[in-house]
Amino acid sequence: MRILFITATRIGDAVLSTGLLDHLLRAHPAARFTIACGPAAEGVFARMPRRDATLVVVKRRLDLHWLALWRRTAGTLWDLIVDLRGSALSFLLPARRRAVMRGGRRAGHKLAQLGATLGLSPPPLPISWSDAADQARADALLPPGPRYVGLGPTANWSGKVWPPDRFAALFRAVRDQMLPGARPVVFAGPGPGEQAMAAPVLAALPDAVDLAGRLSLPEASACLSRCKLFVGNDSGLMHLAAAAGAPTLGLFGPSPVAEYAPAGRQTAVAVAPGPPGAAPMDGLAVADAAAAAFGLLRR
Repeated sequence: MRILFITATRIGDAVLSTGLLDHLLRAHPAARFTIACGPAAEGVFARMPRRDATLVVVKRRLDLHWLALWRRTAGTLWDLIVDLRGSALSFLLPARRRAVMRGGRRAGHKLAQLGATLGLSPPPLPISWSDAADQARADALLPPGPRYVGLGPTANWSGKVWPPDRFAALFRAVRDQMLPGARPVVFAGPGPGEQAMAAPVLAALPDAVDLAGRLSLPEASACLSRCKLFVGNDSGLMHLAAAAGAPTLGLFGPSPVAEYAPAGRQTAVAVAPGPPGAAPMDGLAVADAAAAAFGLLRR
């Protein structure tokens, strides 16, 4: 059985789609998979079992990236095409069955929207994949012993970024009141923008483990799974932490928490006061985020 799975450009949306892949892997134990996704999301699927290929879709003018993808996939008769991009491409490829997510914004969490594409309710939770080498790197970077608190101070636009001094203050509150002796771990992606957002938090917490820009996504997943708590802005890293099984607190202001709250077995949110999806992040007080973190840790 050959399955083509067309998913997101961004890391967070790609992570949310992994629950569908996990369902399909279990439902079709002999199936082989081809993943089509954006460049940033490629690493989400790097360790996925029974993956024949990842086709990286680089956006082009006039939507010519879809033509390029058609050329790479039209020679196969697909047993199933799952298209989470709602593209016309799915109807131009030979397939025995199609499951196409319709476009446009809708009410409800993104996970439920994805699950509805395959008629799954409740929708399957996201997962993350890593291998023995990723786990060994995580062991080297975060040796067993200390209790680690992951911090994700970056996001894809500045409006979603909580002030860095509050990350440091929140970590100290967690360490002093809930996790004595805990050590901070700062996560961030590659590139100067991510480094610049992480730098003030690293400066405020000189004992932090600096993992900013040092990890592949499977390595990040392995490291996140070792954290007793992860606190981060609404970002792909936040979704990866929840998928990796870390107790995850998502911080929200000007982004829709009802649609993008972290999805996992141990998650919570702290939301800035103000209009839903339009509240400024600097309105979120450390005390409110700490209360949410304490509640998550108690659970």
